[in-house]
Amino acid sequence: MGKLYVVPTPVGNLEDMTFRAVRILKEADLILAEDTRTSGILLKHFGIKNAMQSHHKFNEHQTVENVVIRMKAGETMALISDAGTPGISDPGFLIVRECVRNNIEVQCLPGATAFVPALVSSGLPDERFCFEGFLPQRKGRITRLTQLREEVRTMVFYESPYRLLKTLKQFMEYFGTERRVSVCREISKAHEENVRGTLSEVVEHFTNVEPRGEIVIVLAGKDEKEN
Repeated sequence: MGKLYVVPTPVGNLEDMTFRAVRILKEADLILAEDTRTSGILLKHFGIKNAMQSHHKFNEHQTVENVVIRMKAGETMALISDAGTPGISDPGFLIVRECVRNNIEVQCLPGATAFVPALVSSGLPDERFCFEGFLPQRKGRITRLTQLREEVRTMVFYESPYRLLKTLKQFMEYFGTERRVSVCREISKAHEENVRGTLSEVVEHFTNVEPRGEIVIVLAGKDEKEN
């Protein structure tokens, strides 16, 4: 019986790659990559020449059966996404579930995940938090925002720079203009930035400064004093 390794890759700086992650990728019989072109750059940087296969949300239902068969025959697979830990707002859950169902060992290496440094550096309470990832774009979005009005834990969201202002303005509508927020972008890259303040202050900032790069929003939960 083979094994599946879930391997985190850097969200920015390539120096965040662990020694163990490099070794596992070099030893794997096959590397399952969300985007082989993006991962090809990473693998080349670390001198990894192993076989690679595309595995993303549009084809994973078609490829997972064959991958499981190969692992049951003894092959070792390594799953990577474009950045961060597979399965966290990226493909990964389906293949892990099928491995568990087929008694194939799954090991997830500790490593990069964008929301952790964003949460810790936000200055907002982080002993308990709620990870929401990407909000629904259409159906279910208003329902989810309405439900989160009563959330007292710090909330963490992923967002694209193109939708950031729209999302922050919706947050003002549902959570109030004075709710504290931290917007962290380009984590571990040369132009990493944290913009902290009330929702109204952060909206004003990004109205004047065009947001760019990968973005994590960390939003304070409801205070007991709020109605």
